[in-house]
Amino acid sequence: MTIGLLGFQTTIAAPVSLKGIGVHSGADVGITFQPAEAGTGIVFSRAFPDGSSVEYRALSAQVGPTDLCTVLGTSPAKWVATIEHVMAALYALGLDNVVVEVDGAEMPIMDGSSHPFIEAIEQVGIVNLGAKRRYIRVLKPVRIDSGASWSEFRPHDGTRFEVEIDFASPLIGRQSWKGELTAGTFKQELSRARTFGFMRDVERLWAAGYALGSSLENSVVISDDDTVVNVEGLRFKDEFVRHKTLDAVGDLALAGAQFIGCYRSYRGGHKMNANALKALMSDPTAYEIVEAPSSRSARVRAGEFVPVSVPEQTPWFA
Repeated sequence: MTIGLLGFQTTIAAPVSLKGIGVHSGADVGITFQPAEAGTGIVFSRAFPDGSSVEYRALSAQVGPTDLCTVLGTSPAKWVATIEHVMAALYALGLDNVVVEVDGAEMPIMDGSSHPFIEAIEQVGIVNLGAKRRYIRVLKPVRIDSGASWSEFRPHDGTRFEVEIDFASPLIGRQSWKGELTAGTFKQELSRARTFGFMRDVERLWAAGYALGSSLENSVVISDDDTVVNVEGLRFKDEFVRHKTLDAVGDLALAGAQFIGCYRSYRGGHKMNANALKALMSDPTAYEIVEAPSSRSARVRAGEFVPVSVPEQTPWFA
């Protein structure tokens, strides 16, 4: 692999805030990205009007429902929902330690993509913390199947995504996106791809209490005659699979670390992504924890990373 991976942990250089609405709740919500020390990881901190708060580390073990979005926590009164677009931005930019403060039940949907979060973070910049970063390196294939859908991790000397979707809608049909994931690739090819849905599903979602904040400003809407309702049309001809790939990046970021390997999926989604990650992490023979060798260089090649020992009963990310 010719692209260097970061050997050291990072955080943001200064706090940065955004405001928007929750795509499912329709409520106003504000978030602030706060710098954090090495070893903190990504932490979501939800504040309540009475002054109390609840925190969740962005880890697979904390994931609750995955039907329409990715949620941390299991209690609707306390959970933090729709985190995937934020997580994708943090992961793609190589951020290891950030506290995400939120004053509502879900992340703001913004324009339906990760791009606003990328812009906000780049306004304040990223700093190197000097502590070594650990990666999850995939050692053998791990696959899950669910009907016609499947997802798998495979060994690969880099970080690669291969995502394919297949919809009955002629407008979408069968699309695929394949590529090495870097900050540049994510920003240029994936970050602006928006969430999408079908007009025929709107009333059902509303009745169930979902999509109350969805609009043409934050979602690509497909009409009953299989056309895009949004006046501006699509940002990419294959925006649909690009957004599914963006979601996969955010969902896999809940491993708690960057991974070295290839993730492939066919007709996947949040639930498949979450279950594939759980399958990988539940098999200690399928991966190893590695870090960069002693070096002054901030970037090293994937093949240069070396395994590290993790004490029994101690989280590898500690």
